Amino acid sequence: MGRLYFIMALLFLISCKNGKHIPDVSHIEADINIERFEKSFFQIDTNHITTGLQKTRDEFPLFYKDFMMGILQLNLNDSSNATQEIVKSFLGSYSSLNDTLQMMYKDMSQIENKLEENFRFVKYYFPNYKIPGIITFIGTLDAPGIALTNDYIAVGLHQYAGNNFSGYKSMEAQQLYPTYISRRFAPEYIPVNSMKIVSEDLFPEQSAGRPLIEQIIENGKRLFLIDHFMPGTPDSLKTGYTKSQQEWVVENEGLIWNYIIQNENLYSIDPIVIQTYIGESPFTQNMPQASPGNIGQWVGWQIIRKYAENHSEKSIAEIMKTSPRTILDEAKYKPK
Repeated sequence: MGRLYFIMALLFLISCKNGKHIPDVSHIEADINIERFEKSFFQIDTNHITTGLQKTRDEFPLFYKDFMMGILQLNLNDSSNATQEIVKSFLGSYSSLNDTLQMMYKDMSQIENKLEENFRFVKYYFPNYKIPGIITFIGTLDAPGIALTNDYIAVGLHQYAGNNFSGYKSMEAQQLYPTYISRRFAPEYIPVNSMKIVSEDLFPEQSAGRPLIEQIIENGKRLFLIDHFMPGTPDSLKTGYTKSQQEWVVENEGLIWNYIIQNENLYSIDPIVIQTYIGESPFTQNMPQASPGNIGQWVGWQIIRKYAENHSEKSIAEIMKTSPRTILDEAKYKPK
């Protein structure tokens, strides 16, 4: 009996993170079947493009329009000269990348399983949420790595070839995605980025143009949701920080907050100030190079966590709908 009690106590401790009990979601259905649009598209014979496009359109009627118009910037006239030339050029330019990615993502069952687990938590907290389909594609270099369409979370595998992929080190790629960004172009970010898309779908972005502290807290809300959708996931994966950057913010939490409140107007709407704390960068300006860029999201996250700790009676949805100024006032955030 004593040994059984010890095991049960240990399991309880493992199931708790940040003082929160992780709910049992094993009974919740969330079947995920990843569709592979790029497999069909890259099988198109460049000598018979119209026929190949029609075959792909028939296989993926819901996503075909999104890809042709949104990614390749084409109309839906499959037989036009412009369509023929652009599709032929795209297939030629990206066939090597496709070959690499087909080997890398030959089996996506682990990602499917992870997404199923994540969506069970989504359904636990938001039972009425309709789980979208998941579809993969390969787009042009500047195409998004993940997007939400009317029917799918569309995963652009061209941005998940692994952080050592040589294509990300070219001059053209580095202009779009410097190393501090492209190092996150790895498979483990697919579930995280998918959950970020879900969080934006549940609670659309409304912080543009708002004061610095409001944008900081609104960004923190996203990570707060990811906490609940992906319990047990390393914080560095949620933020996109390196392990050392994550350790730095934890060790210097009080100094970070004190610097911001002493050197910035929390209610500034100056785009340069906001970009300093919310934008992508290798590190935060006027802070040590050990600091991460986009440090504001992490600060906002800690404020939200503190607010949630002080308001355990509130649901996640209620916290997400609470105004940033109320959260700041009632969080009593004073890190050391």
